[in-house]
Amino acid sequence: MIDLTGLIRAGDQVWWSQTSAEPTPLVHALLDQLSAIGPVTAFVGLTFDKRVTRTPPDELTVISYGALGDLRHLSKEGRLEVIPANYSALPELFATGELPCDVALVQVSPPDENGLCSLGVGVDYAADALRHTRVIIAEINERMPATVGSERIALSRFAATVRTDRPLLQAPLTSPTPVDTAIAAVIADLIEDGDTIQLGVGALPSAVLADLSEHRDLGVHSGLITDGIADLVDLGVITGALKEIDTGLIVTGAALGSTAFYERLASLPVEFRPASYTHDASILSQLRSLVSINSAIEVDLSGQVNAEMRGGTYIGAVGGQSDFSRAASQSGARSIIALRSRGGSHSTIVPAVSTVTTSRTDVDVVVTEYGAAHLRGCGFAERTRRLIDIAAPEHREALERAAGNRAELTA
Repeated sequence: MIDLTGLIRAGDQVWWSQTSAEPTPLVHALLDQLSAIGPVTAFVGLTFDKRVTRTPPDELTVISYGALGDLRHLSKEGRLEVIPANYSALPELFATGELPCDVALVQVSPPDENGLCSLGVGVDYAADALRHTRVIIAEINERMPATVGSERIALSRFAATVRTDRPLLQAPLTSPTPVDTAIAAVIADLIEDGDTIQLGVGALPSAVLADLSEHRDLGVHSGLITDGIADLVDLGVITGALKEIDTGLIVTGAALGSTAFYERLASLPVEFRPASYTHDASILSQLRSLVSINSAIEVDLSGQVNAEMRGGTYIGAVGGQSDFSRAASQSGARSIIALRSRGGSHSTIVPAVSTVTTSRTDVDVVVTEYGAAHLRGCGFAERTRRLIDIAAPEHREALERAAGNRAELTA
């Protein structure tokens, strides 16, 4: 394996690509050699690598924009430093050096006939960060597809490379529950033919996509895409024909799915763009039909959203939720927040959230398995009533009491 001791120095700040584009062999080489290199700070995105999150060397300090994937474990152990920021802010934070940019570890496609490599399925923040990074070390993976939509990287730009031939990381298998299916059915009724959708990854987004098979001419502009997108292209549901910009194209920053999905990307009308494009307010404001679909840990009776913390522990992220919710609510079609009505035995509709990720002003509809609470244009009293109506039945009385007590205090 590659010797990193001459490329990475004690005190360096390192970042690497996330999700399916994570350069695992390079990351593990770094972990193995940290005792010789010395202390390093690493910016890590969504990861499922247990070597990073379960037994990290003492020399490694991990920072991130959230506690996604297996980073939740590191957060619970008190070894993760979260920098709360909108995803749209990451490009500027790299540009100013406020996020690590001494050394990058990336996974790329094999070079083309001109000696240029693609970031493949992991363009997102990586493309923006590379512009400001001193040393770039690359894993050239024979199975990384060469995607279009962003600048390619010359082989000469890499300080060192490692050649591999390994499958890309696949999305964890999570089957939708009956509750997920019920929520998805409500959301599908809120999406109109011709809308441009944004959504994430997981059982609930997968259930939503599966429920859109009867729609027509949907577009996609999202930070990440999954297998369900390809299925809807095959059905003629996703055409992008009515998108106000990037007409006919699926625009994303990353892909996380199955091996078959990665192999199909070249046949799909998809372009991979950096976060400075996918999450930029001036771009999103042009998508007048944008529908954002995001999840939450809890929502309070005024419509404030917490997607970050539970019980004082960071388990989520701001991510792109605020970026897309604001655009969808203010200049697009509608902003939807979806969540199960229960978190264990607790209600996820609460009197007041502990942390505000997304403002109530940027939320149009909140959906649980008990229905949709339409909040746009509603005052506080009506918002409270509508949100209690979609809470778990056994918690509604307590929520009504809490709402009454709050009203008395402010009267």
